[in-house]
Amino acid sequence: MSKSGTIRTGIGGWTFDAWEGTFYPEKLTKKRQLEYASSKLSVIEVNGTYYGSQKPETFAKWASEVPDGFIFSLKASRFTTNRKILGEAAESIDKFLNQGLVELGDRLGPLLWQFAPTKKFEPDDFEAFLKLLPEKLEGLPLRHVVEVRHDSFKVPEFVALLEKYNIAPVCADHFDYPMIADVTADFVYARLQKGSDEIPTCYADDDMNTWASRLKTWAAGDVPADLPLVDDGRKVKKEPRDVFAFFIHEGKVNAPQGAMAMAELLK
Repeated sequence: MSKSGTIRTGIGGWTFDAWEGTFYPEKLTKKRQLEYASSKLSVIEVNGTYYGSQKPETFAKWASEVPDGFIFSLKASRFTTNRKILGEAAESIDKFLNQGLVELGDRLGPLLWQFAPTKKFEPDDFEAFLKLLPEKLEGLPLRHVVEVRHDSFKVPEFVALLEKYNIAPVCADHFDYPMIADVTADFVYARLQKGSDEIPTCYADDDMNTWASRLKTWAAGDVPADLPLVDDGRKVKKEPRDVFAFFIHEGKVNAPQGAMAMAELLK
Protein backbone atom coordinates (compact mmCIF):
# COMPACT_ATOMS: atom_id res chain seq x y z
CA MET A 1 0.00 0.00 0.00
CA SER A 2 1.19 3.51 -0.81
CA LYS A 3 2.26 5.54 2.21
CA SER A 4 0.52 8.62 0.84
CA GLY A 5 -2.53 9.47 -1.21
CA THR A 6 -2.44 11.53 -4.40
CA ILE A 7 -2.48 15.31 -3.98
CA ARG A 8 -4.04 17.29 -6.81
CA THR A 9 -3.93 21.08 -7.04
CA GLY A 10 -6.12 23.11 -9.34
CA ILE A 11 -8.42 26.00 -10.04
CA GLY A 12 -12.08 26.81 -10.64
CA GLY A 13 -13.01 26.53 -14.31
CA TRP A 14 -10.68 27.20 -17.22
CA THR A 15 -12.26 30.23 -18.92
CA PHE A 16 -11.23 33.62 -17.51
CA ASP A 17 -10.15 36.61 -19.59
CA ALA A 18 -7.41 37.65 -17.17
CA TRP A 19 -5.66 34.30 -17.71
CA GLU A 20 -5.17 35.02 -21.41
CA GLY A 21 -1.59 36.09 -21.86
CA THR A 22 -0.72 35.42 -18.20
CA PHE A 23 -1.51 31.73 -17.78
CA TYR A 24 -2.48 30.92 -21.34
CA PRO A 25 -0.10 31.74 -24.20
CA GLU A 26 -1.08 34.90 -26.11
CA LYS A 27 -2.31 33.24 -29.29
CA LEU A 28 -3.93 30.16 -27.76
CA THR A 29 -7.54 29.82 -28.93
CA LYS A 30 -10.34 29.40 -26.38
CA LYS A 31 -11.06 25.97 -27.85
CA ARG A 32 -7.65 24.78 -26.64
CA GLN A 33 -7.72 26.32 -23.17
CA LEU A 34 -8.92 23.17 -21.42
CA GLU A 35 -6.27 21.12 -23.19
CA TYR A 36 -3.60 23.58 -22.06
CA ALA A 37 -4.89 23.96 -18.49
CA SER A 38 -5.07 20.22 -17.98
CA SER A 39 -1.46 19.88 -19.13
CA LYS A 40 -0.35 22.22 -16.33
CA LEU A 41 -2.79 21.27 -13.54
CA SER A 42 -4.17 18.01 -12.18
CA VAL A 43 -7.75 18.99 -11.29
CA ILE A 44 -10.35 21.64 -12.16
CA GLU A 45 -13.52 22.43 -10.26
CA VAL A 46 -16.37 23.05 -12.71
CA ASN A 47 -18.81 25.77 -11.67
CA GLY A 48 -21.04 25.70 -14.75
CA THR A 49 -22.79 22.53 -13.61
CA TYR A 50 -24.07 24.48 -10.59
CA TYR A 51 -26.08 26.80 -12.81
CA GLY A 52 -27.41 24.43 -15.45
CA SER A 53 -27.31 20.98 -17.01
CA GLN A 54 -24.81 19.92 -19.66
CA LYS A 55 -25.19 17.45 -22.50
CA PRO A 56 -23.55 14.01 -22.42
CA GLU A 57 -21.60 15.06 -25.50
CA THR A 58 -20.11 17.96 -23.54
CA PHE A 59 -18.80 15.72 -20.77
CA ALA A 60 -17.40 13.31 -23.36
CA LYS A 61 -15.64 16.22 -25.10
CA TRP A 62 -14.11 17.41 -21.84
CA ALA A 63 -12.84 13.91 -21.08
CA SER A 64 -11.26 13.63 -24.53
CA GLU A 65 -9.30 16.87 -24.12
CA VAL A 66 -7.48 16.07 -20.89
CA PRO A 67 -4.64 13.63 -20.16
CA ASP A 68 -4.84 10.41 -18.19
CA GLY A 69 -4.97 11.07 -14.48
CA PHE A 70 -6.65 14.46 -14.80
CA ILE A 71 -9.77 14.96 -12.68
CA PHE A 72 -12.87 17.13 -12.94
CA SER A 73 -14.67 18.05 -9.74
CA LEU A 74 -18.25 19.06 -10.52
CA LYS A 75 -20.30 21.50 -8.49
CA ALA A 76 -23.78 20.01 -8.11
CA SER A 77 -26.94 21.80 -9.18
CA ARG A 78 -28.11 24.78 -7.14
CA PHE A 79 -31.67 23.49 -7.59
CA THR A 80 -30.71 20.55 -5.40
CA THR A 81 -29.06 22.38 -2.53
CA ASN A 82 -31.02 25.65 -2.47
CA ARG A 83 -34.20 24.22 -1.00
CA LYS A 84 -35.95 24.39 2.33
CA ILE A 85 -36.30 20.62 2.81
CA LEU A 86 -33.19 18.78 1.66
CA GLY A 87 -34.74 15.37 2.19
CA GLU A 88 -37.04 16.07 -0.76
CA ALA A 89 -34.14 16.44 -3.22
CA ALA A 90 -34.19 12.89 -4.62
CA GLU A 91 -35.58 13.83 -8.04
CA SER A 92 -33.21 16.78 -8.36
CA ILE A 93 -30.19 14.66 -7.38
CA ASP A 94 -31.18 12.03 -9.93
CA LYS A 95 -31.51 14.67 -12.66
CA PHE A 96 -28.07 16.07 -11.88
CA LEU A 97 -26.34 12.68 -11.79
CA ASN A 98 -27.95 11.40 -14.97
CA GLN A 99 -27.25 14.33 -17.26
CA GLY A 100 -24.22 12.48 -18.64
CA LEU A 101 -21.63 12.48 -15.85
CA VAL A 102 -20.65 8.89 -16.68
CA GLU A 103 -19.16 10.17 -19.94
CA LEU A 104 -16.26 11.51 -17.87
CA GLY A 105 -15.34 7.98 -16.81
CA ASP A 106 -12.23 7.90 -14.64
CA ARG A 107 -11.90 11.67 -15.08
CA LEU A 108 -14.87 12.17 -12.75
CA GLY A 109 -13.77 13.42 -9.35
CA PRO A 110 -15.62 14.65 -6.25
CA LEU A 111 -19.12 16.07 -6.55
CA LEU A 112 -19.38 19.31 -4.60
CA TRP A 113 -22.74 20.03 -2.96
CA GLN A 114 -22.58 23.70 -1.97
CA PHE A 115 -25.11 25.26 0.40
CA ALA A 116 -26.12 28.89 0.83
CA PRO A 117 -24.59 30.85 3.73
CA THR A 118 -28.11 31.15 5.18
CA LYS A 119 -28.67 27.37 5.29
CA LYS A 120 -28.61 26.19 8.91
CA PHE A 121 -27.86 22.73 10.21
CA GLU A 122 -31.00 20.67 10.78
CA PRO A 123 -29.67 17.21 11.72
CA ASP A 124 -32.59 15.02 10.62
CA ASP A 125 -33.11 16.79 7.31
CA PHE A 126 -29.40 16.92 6.52
CA GLU A 127 -29.02 13.21 7.19
CA ALA A 128 -32.02 12.57 4.95
CA PHE A 129 -30.14 14.41 2.22
CA LEU A 130 -26.89 12.50 2.78
CA LYS A 131 -28.80 9.22 2.49
CA LEU A 132 -29.83 10.23 -1.03
CA LEU A 133 -26.25 10.51 -2.30
CA PRO A 134 -25.32 7.23 -4.05
CA GLU A 135 -21.94 5.55 -3.76
CA LYS A 136 -21.93 4.62 -7.45
CA LEU A 137 -23.38 5.76 -10.76
CA GLU A 138 -23.70 3.02 -13.37
CA GLY A 139 -20.79 1.25 -11.68
CA LEU A 140 -18.67 4.40 -11.48
CA PRO A 141 -17.56 5.15 -7.88
CA LEU A 142 -18.71 8.53 -6.59
CA ARG A 143 -17.12 10.82 -4.03
CA HIS A 144 -19.25 13.49 -2.37
CA VAL A 145 -18.15 16.66 -0.60
CA VAL A 146 -20.38 19.27 1.05
CA GLU A 147 -19.63 22.95 1.48
CA VAL A 148 -21.63 24.36 4.37
CA ARG A 149 -21.27 28.06 5.12
CA HIS A 150 -23.21 28.64 8.34
CA ASP A 151 -21.71 28.42 11.83
CA SER A 152 -24.52 26.12 13.02
CA PHE A 153 -22.71 23.26 11.25
CA LYS A 154 -19.72 23.56 13.57
CA VAL A 155 -20.97 20.85 15.92
CA PRO A 156 -19.72 17.28 16.51
CA GLU A 157 -23.08 15.89 15.36
CA PHE A 158 -22.48 17.23 11.85
CA VAL A 159 -18.98 15.76 11.71
CA ALA A 160 -20.33 12.40 12.87
CA LEU A 161 -22.95 12.39 10.10
CA LEU A 162 -20.33 13.03 7.44
CA GLU A 163 -18.16 10.22 8.76
CA LYS A 164 -21.14 7.87 8.83
CA TYR A 165 -21.70 8.34 5.10
CA ASN A 166 -18.02 8.76 4.05
CA ILE A 167 -18.62 12.32 2.89
CA ALA A 168 -16.02 15.07 3.18
CA PRO A 169 -16.58 18.66 4.26
CA VAL A 170 -14.93 21.44 2.31
CA CYS A 171 -12.03 22.74 4.35
CA ALA A 172 -12.57 26.38 3.48
CA ASP A 173 -9.79 28.89 3.96
CA HIS A 174 -12.15 31.84 3.71
CA PHE A 175 -12.47 35.30 5.25
CA ASP A 176 -16.14 34.87 6.24
CA TYR A 177 -17.24 31.24 6.11
CA PRO A 178 -16.47 28.67 8.81
CA MET A 179 -13.53 26.32 8.44
CA ILE A 180 -14.33 22.66 9.02
CA ALA A 181 -11.03 20.81 8.84
CA ASP A 182 -12.25 17.54 10.39
CA VAL A 183 -11.37 14.47 8.29
CA THR A 184 -14.51 12.40 7.74
CA ALA A 185 -13.95 10.53 4.45
CA ASP A 186 -11.31 8.67 2.46
CA PHE A 187 -10.31 11.95 0.79
CA VAL A 188 -9.86 15.61 1.72
CA TYR A 189 -11.12 18.65 -0.21
CA ALA A 190 -9.69 22.12 0.45
CA ARG A 191 -10.72 25.42 -1.14
CA LEU A 192 -8.05 28.07 -0.62
CA GLN A 193 -9.96 31.32 -0.93
CA LYS A 194 -7.75 33.97 0.68
CA GLY A 195 -5.50 34.66 -2.28
CA SER A 196 -4.49 38.02 -3.69
CA ASP A 197 -4.14 39.31 -7.23
CA GLU A 198 -1.09 41.23 -5.99
CA ILE A 199 0.83 38.04 -5.12
CA PRO A 200 2.36 36.19 -8.13
CA THR A 201 1.51 32.80 -6.62
CA CYS A 202 -1.89 33.85 -5.25
CA TYR A 203 -0.81 32.98 -1.67
CA ALA A 204 2.33 34.37 -0.01
CA ASP A 205 5.36 32.09 0.37
CA ASP A 206 4.85 31.41 4.09
CA ASP A 207 1.21 30.50 3.54
CA MET A 208 2.13 28.30 0.58
CA ASN A 209 4.61 26.37 2.70
CA THR A 210 2.11 26.03 5.52
CA TRP A 211 -0.58 24.66 3.24
CA ALA A 212 1.87 22.34 1.49
CA SER A 213 2.67 20.81 4.86
CA ARG A 214 -1.03 20.39 5.64
CA LEU A 215 -1.76 18.75 2.29
CA LYS A 216 1.09 16.29 2.80
CA THR A 217 -0.13 15.51 6.31
CA TRP A 218 -3.63 14.73 5.06
CA ALA A 219 -2.30 12.60 2.21
CA ALA A 220 -0.25 10.56 4.67
CA GLY A 221 -3.37 9.86 6.71
CA ASP A 222 -2.80 12.26 9.57
CA VAL A 223 -4.57 15.44 10.68
CA PRO A 224 -2.72 18.79 10.62
CA ALA A 225 -2.03 19.93 14.18
CA ASP A 226 -2.36 23.62 13.31
CA LEU A 227 -5.96 23.59 12.01
CA PRO A 228 -8.98 23.95 14.33
CA LEU A 229 -11.31 20.96 14.53
CA VAL A 230 -15.00 20.93 15.32
CA ASP A 231 -14.62 17.65 17.21
CA ASP A 232 -11.03 17.63 18.43
CA GLY A 233 -11.58 14.60 20.63
CA ARG A 234 -12.46 12.33 17.74
CA LYS A 235 -9.99 9.72 16.51
CA VAL A 236 -9.35 9.48 12.78
CA LYS A 237 -8.18 6.26 11.15
CA LYS A 238 -4.66 6.69 9.80
CA GLU A 239 -4.74 5.71 6.15
CA PRO A 240 -3.52 7.30 2.90
CA ARG A 241 -6.02 9.82 1.52
CA ASP A 242 -6.31 11.57 -1.81
CA VAL A 243 -6.29 15.34 -1.40
CA PHE A 244 -7.79 18.01 -3.65
CA ALA A 245 -6.75 21.64 -3.19
CA PHE A 246 -8.12 24.53 -5.20
CA PHE A 247 -6.91 28.10 -5.49
CA ILE A 248 -10.23 29.78 -6.02
CA HIS A 249 -12.34 32.90 -5.44
CA GLU A 250 -9.95 35.63 -4.17
CA GLY A 251 -6.72 36.07 -6.09
CA LYS A 252 -8.23 34.46 -9.17
CA VAL A 253 -5.90 36.26 -11.57
CA ASN A 254 -2.94 34.27 -10.22
CA ALA A 255 -4.81 31.13 -9.17
CA PRO A 256 -3.23 28.93 -11.89
CA GLN A 257 0.24 30.08 -10.84
CA GLY A 258 -0.68 29.27 -7.23
CA ALA A 259 -1.81 25.76 -8.13
CA MET A 260 1.33 25.13 -10.18
CA ALA A 261 3.61 26.53 -7.49
CA MET A 262 1.94 24.33 -4.90
CA ALA A 263 2.43 21.28 -7.08
CA GLU A 264 6.14 22.10 -7.25
CA LEU A 265 6.33 22.46 -3.45
CA LEU A 266 4.76 19.04 -3.06
CA LYS A 267 7.31 17.24 -5.22
